[in-house]
Amino acid sequence: MIIFDLKCVPQGHVFEAWFASSDAFETQRAKGLVDCPLCGSGEVAKAPMSPAIATGRGPACAAASPASPLLSGAPDEVKAMLAAGAAAQRRLLEESEGVGERFADEARAIHLGEAERRPIHGEATRAEAESLLDEGVPIAPLPFPVVERGEEN
Repeated sequence: MIIFDLKCVPQGHVFEAWFASSDAFETQRAKGLVDCPLCGSGEVAKAPMSPAIATGRGPACAAASPASPLLSGAPDEVKAMLAAGAAAQRRLLEESEGVGERFADEARAIHLGEAERRPIHGEATRAEAESLLDEGVPIAPLPFPVVERGEEN
């Protein structure tokens, strides 16, 4: 996983986001899947960030380390809650069918009774997600990034 500092172009909000790779960020941004969490703008770019420098004493990327400094000041309760949330999402994903980019069509078909009722997960553009919600299809974004098997760094 790679953590990028991102910035929304219209308002200048800076936020962090996790991606499987730099290519994954570019692909998701091009599909309209990356939005500013503060204002919802889809105009997002990478913000300047300090590089990770290899010292020869461990991984160059702090995010790859289990003792990541990103959460080093967080209370143990916060770390435990994040770990529990990630574990719950992992279990839900294991118990659901990955439908990839067909998510909007599959979710709509299930909602209308045209397809077998089952838990699914996949990808949808912001416009597709908004359309599903407008139609009353119950969907929700996943709180943690999903890395499909074989796509890990």
